Amino acid sequence: MSTIMQKIKEIEDEMARTQKNKATAHHLGLLKAKLAKLRRDLLAPPTKGGGAAAGEGFDVTKSGDSRVGLVGFPSVGKSTLLNKLTGTFSEVASYEFTTLTCIPGVITYRGAKIQLLDLPGIIEGAKDGKGRGRQVISTARTCNCIIIVLDAIKPITHKRLIEKELEGFGIRLNKEPPNLTFRKKDKGGINLTSTVTCTHLDLDTVKAICSEYRMHNADITLRYDATADDLIDVIEGSRIYMPCIYAVNKIDQITLEELEILDRLPHYCPVSAHLEWNLDGLLDKIWEYLDLTRIYTKPKAMNPDYDDPVILSSKKRTVEDFCIRIHKDMLKQFKYALVWGSSAKHKPQRVGREHELEDEDVVQIVKKI
Repeated sequence: MSTIMQKIKEIEDEMARTQKNKATAHHLGLLKAKLAKLRRDLLAPPTKGGGAAAGEGFDVTKSGDSRVGLVGFPSVGKSTLLNKLTGTFSEVASYEFTTLTCIPGVITYRGAKIQLLDLPGIIEGAKDGKGRGRQVISTARTCNCIIIVLDAIKPITHKRLIEKELEGFGIRLNKEPPNLTFRKKDKGGINLTSTVTCTHLDLDTVKAICSEYRMHNADITLRYDATADDLIDVIEGSRIYMPCIYAVNKIDQITLEELEILDRLPHYCPVSAHLEWNLDGLLDKIWEYLDLTRIYTKPKAMNPDYDDPVILSSKKRTVEDFCIRIHKDMLKQFKYALVWGSSAKHKPQRVGREHELEDEDVVQIVKKI
């Protein structure tokens, strides 16, 4: 483990010393690929002997419709925020590292049950195995959204450090997966095609990165001006892209002018967990970033059940997904569905299993006789 750490440190030092220009792009791409491989080895569980797996998270049973993780440095108010939002008790004190394990709580908001995890405080160097950072970030990878809790007095410095730790673990915040295609083949060498002008990648850099992964035959298509990091993310294939909210806590300790500056920044939500300021605004933002779809069920000859909606992800919201969410055997008996709501052209519309549902649609499933 220490040798991997030393190698990572050496590569990071070399990257810091190297000037960034066209002549060094090839060399920097190679160093980034080596760094990504070493980070992966650091996370990989040991293959021999006993002991806990290196990338193991806290054992928290997933419950509810979605999972949100509270990440931040010690004593920024994560536990207070969890207590106020969910009513779950997580120990609170004025000293650092009060929370030593993962505390789950559940919020019911707009009919959806959202599991909120209070993860122990991250320390700088967590991605390299310091403190309990590895377990914290491994659990964070299982979340649908991350809330980075920041102290209003020093938000920018904390933000950069936490982002660096999460990036090191392959978590990409508020980013879309790279719009490039990487396809391995048996022969023909490395073939690079691009639909746009590339300023970051050329054929030599791509070949150097691929050779580091022992890939000598591949077709790569770039649909935007991709960087070496984007190509490495696609080759690694273990990156997680998730939405992130920056909750700036303790806003009661800063001036109104500072608060106005924070409010203009993207993905930010100023709160005061202790005084319960703007917690409704934070819940609204969580709902917006989770991008969930509520579907109400309607039994035959009865009124729709508006109290207990079926919650679907906005990426998987067809009638088929709705049936699977209720019970996996429902599709075997499925004949057609009747839909009321914004996705229906008329009320009700008779649809098949491929029909895409919208938020707050009402669905009645008709089974085969």
